[in-house]
Amino acid sequence: MTAATPSPSPEVLAAFEAAKGFMPVHEGLALYAAATGAGALGLPLLEVGTYCGRSTVLLADAARTAGVSALTVDHHRGSEEQQPGWEYHDPTVVDPEVGLMDTLPTFRRTLHRAGLEEHVVALVGRSPQVAAVWAGPLGLVFIDGGHTDEHANGDYEGWAPHVAEGGLLVIHDVFPDPADGGQAPYRVYLRALASGAFTEVSVTDSLRVLRRTGAGI
Repeated sequence: MTAATPSPSPEVLAAFEAAKGFMPVHEGLALYAAATGAGALGLPLLEVGTYCGRSTVLLADAARTAGVSALTVDHHRGSEEQQPGWEYHDPTVVDPEVGLMDTLPTFRRTLHRAGLEEHVVALVGRSPQVAAVWAGPLGLVFIDGGHTDEHANGDYEGWAPHVAEGGLLVIHDVFPDPADGGQAPYRVYLRALASGAFTEVSVTDSLRVLRRTGAGI
């Protein structure tokens, strides 16, 4: 008899679904299961790419259950495809005073509504700068930030070295077919597998879960 796949409470799932963001429920459930398993290592769970906190809700609940912290890294000015004139732009998260995107207030409201503020450390800054001053091991790194090669590789190079032995590297928006989406996360995924440091655990549409089974990146 196999153990049941961990799943969030109806309240947490409702908070995830109510939050502004792009991750579909089935990928969110796969992320939650991965985060719950990684939490057993007793190390923080970190995501790159907070946006408005949709996936953070799931990481925070998994972290709460494990007695660890969820960390989330974002400059909150929006990625390339979220700028004015692009497909994923949302004018409701533009700061009218400075004329730039600012998803931080919406993110804070998401966590408050979910009752999960105390389980999350928000790291506000650009991913490579934050990674450069981060020293500790992590149980999980979830890469869901900028989708250019520059940003995707920067996130991988900055954070993958901190994934502990047996910890998980999760990559979102992995599309082998260019017709389905941008290729930068897919190339990072292939790079992680080719490194010999990570072994694939699961595939849920565009979400890939890899486990550290060797040294390096």
